[in-house]
Amino acid sequence: MTTTEAAGSMPTRIQFDDNALLPALFGRHDEHLVQIERLLDVKLRYRGNQLEISGPAASREIADRAIMGLYARLKRGQTIGRGEMQAAVRMAAAGEATNKPAAAVHTRKRSIVARSPNQQIYLAALSRAELVLAVGPAGTGKTYLAVAMAVAMLLRGEVDRIILSRPAVEAGERLGFLPGDLQEKIDPYLRPLYDALYDMLPGDQVANRLSSGEIEVAPLAFMRGRTLANAFVILDEAQNATATQMKMFLTRLGEGSRMSVTGDPSQVDLPAGIRSGLLDALDVLDGVDGVEIVQLGEADVVRHPLVTRIVRAYNARDEAKPR
Repeated sequence: MTTTEAAGSMPTRIQFDDNALLPALFGRHDEHLVQIERLLDVKLRYRGNQLEISGPAASREIADRAIMGLYARLKRGQTIGRGEMQAAVRMAAAGEATNKPAAAVHTRKRSIVARSPNQQIYLAALSRAELVLAVGPAGTGKTYLAVAMAVAMLLRGEVDRIILSRPAVEAGERLGFLPGDLQEKIDPYLRPLYDALYDMLPGDQVANRLSSGEIEVAPLAFMRGRTLANAFVILDEAQNATATQMKMFLTRLGEGSRMSVTGDPSQVDLPAGIRSGLLDALDVLDGVDGVEIVQLGEADVVRHPLVTRIVRAYNARDEAKPR
């Protein structure tokens, strides 16, 4: 494949060396090209094995890098879809190399790769640090990537079990007042964690590992008094833990274990006047050896593009409020 660009506002042209890959690159009914046009305000036209990119020079450059990255992915025998296309644009806009294989986390059902530069930083932190605090809005992959890393490490035998936890703030942790047995009481608060697990492992394996205790899903209140050795422990929605609960959770870390704490400080549901344990931990643990803090933002949202716009709108409203 070759890329040529004339001076000024002349179009950028890409010439591909394998026409057989172009239907997958362009997408059904050219949907990938249409999405790139919308995202970058460029025009894409192709004839034979050549693609022409018209538009502002900066946008043409980003589109060029993104398309080259997607094409390189296809040449490696990988598939691309809407998510991969959006990730390529995001990486290209950040100036990241898109034609190199991204670091992947391999589970039984799928391989998960970073879809933004900050997600790459996050995955690297999860692979090396004993405690990682990931902060960011909904849709940035905070919990999903942590569960993926936990499952991958379990499958490789690097940990003996996975423990997933959330504060059950909506029930005030007073689970006894809810109808049903214990599992029925806590399942509604922990369902997102189950959903992530079923994305990584076949259903029968999830059920078997839950039954054996190899995977445990429990409210934060159930962590008190335990020492968690040889485990990958994840605390999700950590903004809704109190400072006391957070200290309790963090001090459960045992030999051979990893911890990931995820949350969105803009979504605190604690009663007024109670400081979020996540915010407290970010202050206390900044600079502590063995702890890594990763900040994710609206540019890292990997859900529907509208989610990014929603996050941006709320952020703009919050920033405009008098302080």
